[in-house]
Amino acid sequence: MAEFATSEALLNATQRANKAGYRQMDAYSPIPVEGVTEAIGFKTKLPWGIFCGGLAGAVFGMGLQYWAAVIYYPMNIGGRPMFSIPSFIPVTFETTVLFSVLTAVFGMIILNKLPMPYHPVFNVEGFARASTDRFFLAIESTDPKFDRQRTWEFLESLKPESLAEVPH
Repeated sequence: MAEFATSEALLNATQRANKAGYRQMDAYSPIPVEGVTEAIGFKTKLPWGIFCGGLAGAVFGMGLQYWAAVIYYPMNIGGRPMFSIPSFIPVTFETTVLFSVLTAVFGMIILNKLPMPYHPVFNVEGFARASTDRFFLAIESTDPKFDRQRTWEFLESLKPESLAEVPH
């Protein structure tokens, strides 16, 4: 794990690590650093999950109202059709939003692997500063290109403030 003093140094390091062929890495910083997610190759499936959750909410809302107003308890009021889409729009919209938000919240919790009371990087001395004023880049040992000696030399070439091996 390499420690950097500035966000620019972290961004440069992640871009160089990506160009060097490392794919299993993570960056830790006290503020969002634009470009780091692209540099580490992070891709999320959460937007598609939220879309599917919203679609399920719309189908659920429309289906629930159809079942209640047309099948279970039909009432002909003023000669209007039983299945009247304009009157179903508010509830359908609300269930769409509800299901989208619930999918987003629980999706983030699951994808971020929360709650995580312990992670090996917490054992690195000085890592507590990642929430205040330091920036860290960790290349995981599960990376196909990882070799302890060569990866250490590569991290040294990035000119970090300090280097540390993450104990398991």
